[in-house]
Amino acid sequence: MWQDKSTPLIMGIVNVTPDSFSDGGQFLNLTHAVEHALRLSEEGADILDIGGESTRPNAPLVSLQEEMDRVLPVIEAVSMEIDTLISIDTRHTQTMREAIACGARMINDVQALQDEGAVELVAEKKIPVCLMHMKNIPQTMQDHPVYKDVVEEIFVFLQERISVCVQAGISQETICADVGIGFGKTLEHNLILLKHFNRFHDLGVSLLLGTSRKSFIGQLSGQNEPQKRVGGSIASALYGLQNGVELFRVHDVAETKEAFQIYHALAQEA
Repeated sequence: MWQDKSTPLIMGIVNVTPDSFSDGGQFLNLTHAVEHALRLSEEGADILDIGGESTRPNAPLVSLQEEMDRVLPVIEAVSMEIDTLISIDTRHTQTMREAIACGARMINDVQALQDEGAVELVAEKKIPVCLMHMKNIPQTMQDHPVYKDVVEEIFVFLQERISVCVQAGISQETICADVGIGFGKTLEHNLILLKHFNRFHDLGVSLLLGTSRKSFIGQLSGQNEPQKRVGGSIASALYGLQNGVELFRVHDVAETKEAFQIYHALAQEA
């Protein structure tokens, strides 16, 4: 699906949570969540990433049951309406299993399938997976994160997780990797990762970039309100596009898609 390097894919974010950093509470209601997912699909999202646990810094823990109560009805309803690929954004094996039964066909895991049984489940179901790097857990990830070499440490982590998955029977072609911008990283770490992003192509898998509305954009622009960071989000996405990123996880699907269309038109003219 994402091996076609000429066509970047857009993953639209559907947060069914009360406390996500940008849109917490907006789509906690089932009807609103489904409407939002359908709207993102109409705007051009290739994938809908539905999550029920906020992983913002210092986010409170959510029980498995609460997470599933939030996302499963949305996944089931959306999958009955459209054929857009649905991703479940979770780090819990049980939620993955139930979400797949309701219609999810991809896993997006901020902890790279480290929960017990997660690797085996994905291997069994033969579905795509995104492995992300996160230092510690959301409750502690921004408590003075330290790296000796942020690029190489994250590269090695992702390389090891990819190896575990492949050895378990997951096809490398169905794996993508995410360096985890903002997840246990300072502004400096984020900028270093972006400036050395080409290093991660050596992982041999497709790459996903998730910079949409994140705090580092606010730190650079001075914009404190996440909803007003659309310009910075698109700028960072275009930077990723220039560096060969295949998937982009975004809040603003229509704006990102338009930016990509203009970029490709100008690049072809050149």
